[in-house]
Amino acid sequence: MARSKSSSRWLQEHFSDPFVKRAQVEGWRSRAVFKLDELIERDHLLRPGMFVVDLGAAPGGWSQMVRERLGDSGRIVALDILPMQGIGGVDFILGDFREDAVLRRLEELLGGNRPDLVLSDMAPNMSGVGAVDQDRSMALAELAAEFAEAHLAKGGAFLVKLFQGQGFDEYIRRLRSQFAHVSIRKPKASRARSNEVYALATGKHL
Repeated sequence: MARSKSSSRWLQEHFSDPFVKRAQVEGWRSRAVFKLDELIERDHLLRPGMFVVDLGAAPGGWSQMVRERLGDSGRIVALDILPMQGIGGVDFILGDFREDAVLRRLEELLGGNRPDLVLSDMAPNMSGVGAVDQDRSMALAELAAEFAEAHLAKGGAFLVKLFQGQGFDEYIRRLRSQFAHVSIRKPKASRARSNEVYALATGKHL
């Protein structure tokens, strides 16, 4: 079946993307690692020995980057509803963290400890209908925020992908009620035409 003009344009853009090429050369699982890498550097997100939870982790680029940065120290737990090839030093849970069995498995891995950093690069499969895609994106972001509010350690940090649009301002207000500082970041690896940004919330209150 012939590709649409938009999908052909996306493929052309994707394979000519310098971040895609760099990821392939350097052995990273996705171009998204360069978004996280920039934020790690800019905002000093990682420190030795910290405990990190990566929501919506597949294909694993962010967990791969965090493991590389932490070296032999710290703990990483990754979750996704999609399968993910294993990464040494990363505990992976296949399933939806809204389900009791998956949440119990996560709590077993937590062992009574609370993560210092929760990451969420989750995004829905895009339909191309702006309002629908925005609603789906915000629903995932809300789930990630609920998880962070319930499990993140006091003083911890939460990094979440958002798309600017309906519900965005309310979401930021919610974060500001839960955290000491909230910043909006647009990494260089985020495509300029995309309304994708990242909210970084630090200093969780309780």
